[in-house]
Amino acid sequence: MTVTRRPEWLKIRFSTGKEYRKVRELIEHEKLHTVCRSARCPNVGDCWSRKTATFMILGDICTRNCRFCAVTKGKPAGLDYQEPERVAAAVKKLALRHAVITSVTRDDLQDGGSVIFVKTIENIRQTAPGCSIEVLIPDFYGNRSAISTLIKAKPDILNHNLEVVPALYPKVRPQADFSLSLQILEQARKHDLISKTGIMVGLGETREEITELFRRLSSIKLDILTIGQYLQPSSRNIAVEKYYHPDEFLELKHLGESMGFGHVESGPMVRSSYHAEEQILKMNARAV
Repeated sequence: MTVTRRPEWLKIRFSTGKEYRKVRELIEHEKLHTVCRSARCPNVGDCWSRKTATFMILGDICTRNCRFCAVTKGKPAGLDYQEPERVAAAVKKLALRHAVITSVTRDDLQDGGSVIFVKTIENIRQTAPGCSIEVLIPDFYGNRSAISTLIKAKPDILNHNLEVVPALYPKVRPQADFSLSLQILEQARKHDLISKTGIMVGLGETREEITELFRRLSSIKLDILTIGQYLQPSSRNIAVEKYYHPDEFLELKHLGESMGFGHVESGPMVRSSYHAEEQILKMNARAV
């Protein structure tokens, strides 16, 4: 069963003030892409008004066809080798204390674009040395060399989203592999990186499936978990089957915390990089 009418708690106030315009103009000037726009994130007004953005590297065309995602699918063009420098310049101009870098999936590239990820990390560290770095990475089609290369670059947080419970992968993420994604998160943890993943709810999962997923994440000692409501970005995407009440998100937060995750961000409008700066501050405070 699908539902169409959004409840009151999912109505969005879109902010377009001075800081929002600054971020938009900078992104356009540097010819950069953001997941905020490409994935039609509902928090773009809030985040850009707080002078934060999630930079999307490796172009804006994805080689995967996940049914939940609004990012353009197709055959990407070549690589932009100056992109890492422009991202770093934007990070410096925005005076970011925490930068989140993600990408489209590039199955057309032998290394999945991991070298560009590393160059972006290196450029940010040179240009804005006080800024912590979070990378939200694809699975690189299981290319161990690509994953190892990125882990060796030592981002402050390695984020790889599972997106949905395993049972929904054939329906929602047919080109992805749950076991592979879990292994990536486990590798990050084994190499002393802060590990992070995000899931969406509202696509037909059961409470038992969510609980079992949490157990599996607990077994690899995941650090940060984000949980948000799936919202259908267009009529071409998979429909919403349930809108979770804020109280249910609070229950999921408490469940995750009871399983030992370092930080759980759970709410209707939570997305993977939403309030990411606060998350690393909390993790660092716990480590002291």
